[in-house]
Amino acid sequence: MKLKARILDIQTGGKRIAILDDETASFMGIHSSDRVEITFKGKSLVAIVNIASNFPRSYVGLFQEVSTKLGVKKGETVDVRGAERPEGLEYIRAKVRGERLQENEIKTIVEDVVKQHLSDMEIASFVTALYIHELKMDEIEALSKAMVQTGNILNFDKTPVLDKHSIGGVPGDKTTILVVPIIASAGFVIPKTSSRAVTSPAGTADRVETLCPVNLTVEEIKEVIKKTNGCMVWGGALELAPADDIFIQIEYPLGIDPLLLPSIMSKKKSVGATHVIIDIPTGIEAKVKTRGDARTLAYDFIDLGKRLGINVQCAVTFGEQPLGQTIGPALEAKEALSTIMGNGPADLREKVISIAGVLFEMIGIKNGKEKALNLLKSGKAEEKLREIIEAQGGDPKIKPEDVKVGDKKEVIRTREEGRILWINNKKIAQVAKEAGAPKEKGAGVKLMLKLGEYARKDEVLFEIYAERSSKLEAAVQLAKNLQPVRLSKKLEERMLMDRIPKKTVSKKIFMLER
Repeated sequence: MKLKARILDIQTGGKRIAILDDETASFMGIHSSDRVEITFKGKSLVAIVNIASNFPRSYVGLFQEVSTKLGVKKGETVDVRGAERPEGLEYIRAKVRGERLQENEIKTIVEDVVKQHLSDMEIASFVTALYIHELKMDEIEALSKAMVQTGNILNFDKTPVLDKHSIGGVPGDKTTILVVPIIASAGFVIPKTSSRAVTSPAGTADRVETLCPVNLTVEEIKEVIKKTNGCMVWGGALELAPADDIFIQIEYPLGIDPLLLPSIMSKKKSVGATHVIIDIPTGIEAKVKTRGDARTLAYDFIDLGKRLGINVQCAVTFGEQPLGQTIGPALEAKEALSTIMGNGPADLREKVISIAGVLFEMIGIKNGKEKALNLLKSGKAEEKLREIIEAQGGDPKIKPEDVKVGDKKEVIRTREEGRILWINNKKIAQVAKEAGAPKEKGAGVKLMLKLGEYARKDEVLFEIYAERSSKLEAAVQLAKNLQPVRLSKKLEERMLMDRIPKKTVSKKIFMLER
């Protein structure tokens, strides 16, 4: 059917959507959420239909993603016809029924996801079915391979290619900014692609962006690697396992994460990694609560790695409190820079050399932790970090004091004396987000005391930074309500850790970071 294009100057977040009036849709036998194939000057694509009662007849509404892809302008005529439902829908229904999917069926679903042939509702049904019925390892393997094959794959013509990843859940984890230059300074390739924050106060890309640009193209990444052996870039625009980015957007509002393993490992395979360390922070306030759960997850990662041709080892790390003292993009970058220059908190330095040490030992270097420490102490890691910053377009001479943090600041003090008994990761992250992080990169929290340390009455527990006064006031009020840091003179005096239901109800946040 020939229809005139009505260009809607609105983006839909990558989704391909077309609008028809109800009479035209009825005449064509099209229902809401059906597909239509739109053709213009030899170009075609499939879009999902929304139906509007007051939309003009003989027109098809095209959002930016569709009009740009086809190159169609306002008033030009396009051909619109009904399209068959995607084959992947049949396999999604099978998984909803609890059936085990074959490799070709999973690949078809992933291809339909990447081609935007499935609606959010249909993808949500698939994700929910995976959560309810769980995935067998052969299904996880098939998903991982399909996610890799439907995106770009980086090839650096070097081996080994090292990489690291944390499953998240612990605020303030700025280890990448130190591990990458340590590994690269030893002459090994480590192409770190990272995410921006989804629910946390800072993703790795948010932190690094306060030091240098992170939105690099594939060719720019290859040039940076050629010069320095390492990079720290945002992976969102690189089309590496693009199905994963779509799945994450569906998982987040549902508050479930059934695709953790294929999500992480498909990205590692896409950058050509041969050796990967997975950091699994463990603790009551982390994603993984017990060491037993951590070991089970670790062996799943190792098994999947073997199936994908990647040597994987896992590090179970302490996740009962934030790493270092700072939470928020600029504050964390400032702390990482200070640490690589020889200062910084002991727990951050210890975790960094431990992670880097395991990577070294995975490729046959003895006493890996000692080697990592020597590279840190000698200044070679700092020199390499500055090379990477310069290669990515930043200032290689940047100092910690040059990193701009929010100029609005308030302190939260102790109401009594005692030892720090408990720091709630989720609550401290909420305070940092309320202050404006990660969107406002200068916002965040700086802890002045950590677990086990003794505080006098009226001593500063933590500082809150913000770029706007209104944000600071809101964060301070939230901190007073949540009380994310608990003290006790003696352990036995704080036996009541929580009360359910609470007098003050706080919003629970779902930690989903890649």
